[in-house]
Amino acid sequence: MPTPMTSAPRGVADGPECVVALDVGGTCMKGALLDRALRPLHTVRRATPRRSGPEAVVEEIAAVLRALDGHAAGRTRAVRGAGVVVPGIVDEETRTAVHSVNLGWRDLPLGALLEEATGLHVALGHDVRAGGAAEGRLGAARGVRDAWFVPVGTGIAAALLCDGRALRAGGYAGELGHVVVDPGGAPCACGGRGCLEGVASAAAVAAAYEARTGRATGGAAEVAAAVVAGDPDARVVWDRAVEALASALATAATLLAPEVVVVGGGLAESGGLLLDPLRAALARRLSFQRRPRVVRAALGDRAGCLGAGLAAWDAADGAASATPVGTTTPRTDDTPASLYSQAAS
Repeated sequence: MPTPMTSAPRGVADGPECVVALDVGGTCMKGALLDRALRPLHTVRRATPRRSGPEAVVEEIAAVLRALDGHAAGRTRAVRGAGVVVPGIVDEETRTAVHSVNLGWRDLPLGALLEEATGLHVALGHDVRAGGAAEGRLGAARGVRDAWFVPVGTGIAAALLCDGRALRAGGYAGELGHVVVDPGGAPCACGGRGCLEGVASAAAVAAAYEARTGRATGGAAEVAAAVVAGDPDARVVWDRAVEALASALATAATLLAPEVVVVGGGLAESGGLLLDPLRAALARRLSFQRRPRVVRAALGDRAGCLGAGLAAWDAADGAASATPVGTTTPRTDDTPASLYSQAAS
């Protein structure tokens, strides 16, 4: 585990303020220094060394946080704290990484470990819930109090925003990918059978196409391109994924009545090829329920890092001042999405 620092946690120095934000994925970490308007002052990307074991991942997270903190100090920026978001089951209140299959963690007090290693106050969060918070306060669900953020990538999860607040349930809420859509379907890695993730995730779409055709594919993007080109096998696989996703979202609409469903992740990059039939399939399944708008995510792969920054600022300003989703958030006319790739050095 990271070597604890002997110095006291860092206080607020002189100079313009910023926070450290880090989105830890299974393959890549995306980090940034963000000012109060969520504009990036400096960004980094590092590989996640998950093949080297869970301790190596924690060490690397701490190293990236220290590097960003050092960069801020070199630019006479006052770091108010850090936000770190990770996959799996995360308890934000206790700052515990409860379980992550991809990263090998179980009941890891990650927030406290990173504080010991860096001297920064660390707000720990879940990557999808952080992305949902960013989309709710800055992106496609801005101003909406009841919304779902559903990234469809290698896996499928959801961030649930209810009455302007994130629904967490001790870190267990939002496992949309493990809603059963085909009771007689294939076994899932979770131990269930016929889960949505096994039908509609990007990985599942690619695997189903390969199984159906016997042809290797580079991923779901190639399947989408094949659909556009008129490949009937690709169309069958794609339609099955859309129908499964619509079934799961119909359950969401019935139980929690979102006004908006924001679809992100790699599969959403296909735009109308996914969203148009998804809207139609969802509409067919609804009668009396509130009919949510289905829209594409606005922040792309920046959402998690921006959500980590929001968590860091909320922690720095105190829990009582945290801005609920669906209310106004101080910002400039420039969105973080447009500025993220233009970070100052």
